[in-house]
Amino acid sequence: MASEPGNLEAPQVRAMFDRIAGVYDRMNDVMTAGLHHRWRRRAADLARVGPGRRVLDVATGTGDLAIELAGRVRPGGEVVGLDFSEAMLERARQKAPGIRFEAGDAQELPFPDSSFVAATVGFGARNFADLDRSIAEMKRVVRPGGRVVILEITTPTRSPLAGFCRAWFDRLVPLLGALAGDSAAYSYLPQSVKRFPSPEELAARMAAAGLGEVGWIETAGGIIAIHHGTVPAP
Repeated sequence: MASEPGNLEAPQVRAMFDRIAGVYDRMNDVMTAGLHHRWRRRAADLARVGPGRRVLDVATGTGDLAIELAGRVRPGGEVVGLDFSEAMLERARQKAPGIRFEAGDAQELPFPDSSFVAATVGFGARNFADLDRSIAEMKRVVRPGGRVVILEITTPTRSPLAGFCRAWFDRLVPLLGALAGDSAAYSYLPQSVKRFPSPEELAARMAAAGLGEVGWIETAGGIIAIHHGTVPAP
């Protein structure tokens, strides 16, 4: 039996992103009017990284957040972009050949403890099969004093924006997906947003994973939330 939209198994999610890799960037631009680049810049700001630092971008997709971070850590730094979709990674490598992109699972990050000064994820956390385990893994690979940053779509609750978002995500996004050739993938998007934790719950889960100084900012009228937490000293 097929999974419900927004609640796919990991192999189904991987296959979906492999299918849409060729239209992913164009659809992001259309769906956000190009504003997703601004939101990624704000996430990079909250990572608080500078030249010579080493940063991990989890669920990097086609690499836009990794590219933003790379500009912050040069000269002498390194950004590693990790994703489980090879087709998305291939797009990322074409866009930014100077960044290290590799395949991997957010639930079992292939890096030693305290390998990075920050770990980020942009618009990928809602696809994690086990959100709590993935947050714990991001914390594990960041050294004490470093940052974990999660940029994600959220569901506004205040009118009239809440009604606009329902119309946009439930009707127009699947229609755009159909025009792009994959209505199933872009029906998954609004459902995955609906089942993702609220900003308050996500903050609580980050704190439960052991992160300190957890907070978040909302932008775009509450459609986007950017969470941040600090890895405490032992």
